[in-house]
Amino acid sequence: MEYGNGIMGDMCVHMLDTVRWMLKLGYPNKIVSNGGIYVQKEGKSNISDTQSAIFEYDNLNAVWTHRTWGTPADPEYPWSFKLYGDKGTLSASTMQYDFVPEDSKAQKIHKDVVYEKEKYPEDLNEKDIELNAAPATRLHMLDFLKAIQDNSRPIADIEEGHISTASCIMANLSMQLGRPLTYDPKTRTIVGDQEATKLLQRQYRAPWKHPDPNNV
Repeated sequence: MEYGNGIMGDMCVHMLDTVRWMLKLGYPNKIVSNGGIYVQKEGKSNISDTQSAIFEYDNLNAVWTHRTWGTPADPEYPWSFKLYGDKGTLSASTMQYDFVPEDSKAQKIHKDVVYEKEKYPEDLNEKDIELNAAPATRLHMLDFLKAIQDNSRPIADIEEGHISTASCIMANLSMQLGRPLTYDPKTRTIVGDQEATKLLQRQYRAPWKHPDPNNV
């Protein structure tokens, strides 16, 4: 935890960010999380091997759960998100998506990730590339350059990335403190909780200093 934010900050942030984008969600009203090292106690890692979090919104709860042990709940979607709606269920990952309609007579929809190996053969020679992520990465780069040209916000705007990241950090703090937390982005504090607010900023090692948001 001294160098990162565990599975919550590494894996949940991507799926929460996607769900927020699809459903046009902002900051959660409340976040509660629990978990710990329940199984893999022989390692040196101090991040949770088991954790659940609830991100509460108006008329909607986004629920995340992870285990770094055992088998996945859905082998087809080991790292993914699921949207349960009144018209059906959407399962999606970086590799594929499936829509199962509520109406048993309606047609199911399946799509696989779009690779561009023929269009961009140089992908095959790039070290450590994730081929399934390459097309999305290219589109984000093009969208970012267009935003610079048009003086507009990109799709993957830094503020949206902050909301998703801050929400996952809040989930870790909730697990650490054992209570629900609500974040106020205007005051950059956790409402009614001075102890939790102090944990939002770590003490930097000298000579490094934490930037003051009012002077950036």
